[in-house]
Amino acid sequence: MLETFANMDSVTLWAFMAASLVMYLTPGADMMFTIASGISGGPKAGLAATVGVTLGLVVHITLAAAGLAVLIAASPTALLAIRYAGAAYLVVLAYQSWTAKQVEDDVEGRSSVLRAVRRGFLTNILNPKIILFILAFLPQFTTPAAGPIWQQIVILGVMFASGGFVVVSMIGLSAGLVGAKLKQATGILNKIAAVIFGGLAAKLVFD
Repeated sequence: MLETFANMDSVTLWAFMAASLVMYLTPGADMMFTIASGISGGPKAGLAATVGVTLGLVVHITLAAAGLAVLIAASPTALLAIRYAGAAYLVVLAYQSWTAKQVEDDVEGRSSVLRAVRRGFLTNILNPKIILFILAFLPQFTTPAAGPIWQQIVILGVMFASGGFVVVSMIGLSAGLVGAKLKQATGILNKIAAVIFGGLAAKLVFD
């Protein structure tokens, strides 16, 4: 693996990092989910959601490196099933956020942090667009001359996931800090989170 990394062109790696930065800063499902989690649950929830999203991304990258993602992407039925499962899960989250009585119930205790991680993981892993994105994006920066393609995908995937964690976690923490300041004055934050979750569900189904 180290030999493959050493053989990869530095210009290509810098281009990959620049392109990844653009991807990080483009509002997408993962970012919006993390923001919603931070707003409704505070900084810890925002960071925990980022951990879950990153773990889901690691699974997608592993599948891509193993070649399984190609098989999934080639099956319209599999993609449709994943799409609707993801949308249904987001609808459940929207309902839970909309009916939540106290924001504090969602931020205190170890269980709430683990719940945010689980939610972030499931939201990411049930988004078929992530599968297609990984298959379309990472291979563009590989070359047979550098070594086994699967190793290059793993290397690029680790770089992409690590950078994404740093950027998105900062956004989630910021949303959490804003939410923490406002939650004592109004209960509308959970409603905002519910609308975001519902919008993500609709986007997943109809986009």
